[in-house]
Amino acid sequence: MNQTVLAADWDRLGDSFVTSIIDTLYMVSITMVVAGILGLGLGILLYTTRSRGILQNKALYTVLNVIVNFVRPIPFIILIAFIGPLTKLVIGSTIGIDAATFVMSVAATFGIARIVEQNLVSIDPGMIEAARSMGASPWRIIRTVIIPEALGPLILGYTFVFIAVVDMSAMAGYIGGGGLGDFAIVYGYRSFDTEVTLAATAVIIVIVQIAQLLGNYLSKKIMRR
Repeated sequence: MNQTVLAADWDRLGDSFVTSIIDTLYMVSITMVVAGILGLGLGILLYTTRSRGILQNKALYTVLNVIVNFVRPIPFIILIAFIGPLTKLVIGSTIGIDAATFVMSVAATFGIARIVEQNLVSIDPGMIEAARSMGASPWRIIRTVIIPEALGPLILGYTFVFIAVVDMSAMAGYIGGGGLGDFAIVYGYRSFDTEVTLAATAVIIVIVQIAQLLGNYLSKKIMRR
C-alpha cells in the first residue's frame, strides 16, 4: 500500500520561520541583558549582605532571600499569569513579544541572582579579608576581587541560564509571544507536520549548542589565567 507523505510548504512558511527565529533571538537577547544586569546586582547584594559579608545586613539579606526563594521556583507558565497585572502595568499589555520578554526577564533575574550568590560563596574569604585590611572600600572589593575571582564560574552559570531562557521562549506562544516554540506548535504540532516541528527544534538545538560551546570556551580561557 502506498503512503503519501506531505512535505512542509516552505514557500508559504519560510517567512514565518525566519520571523520566528528573529523573535526568539530578540526575546532571549533582551532577557539576558536585562536579567543579566539585575540578577548580577541582586546576587552580589545577597552575597555581600549575608553573615560576615562586607555589607553584612541580616534584615536586608533575609528579605531578599525570601523574595528569591518565593519567585524562583514558580514554573514559567504559572508566572505568566501570576504577574499578569504587573506586566500590564509595565508593558501596557499581557500579550505579545514584549510582554513575554518582560516575564522572561523577571524569571531569569531571580534565577541568575541565586546562581551568582552560589558562585561568589566559593571565593576564598582570605582574599577579601586581605583587601579589607588594605583599606579597600566595599565597591572596590566587589569590582577588583569578588567579580574577577568568580568570573569563570559565572560565565558557566550564565550559559546555563541562557539555555533555560531559550526554553522559556518556547512557551512564549501562550501569550502571543511568537518565536520558534510558537511556530512549532502552530505550524507543526497542530497541523500534524512533523517536518516543521523538527526544523524548529533543530534551530533551537543549534542556538543552545553554540551558546554552550562559547560559554565553555570563555570560562576555560578565563580560569586558565
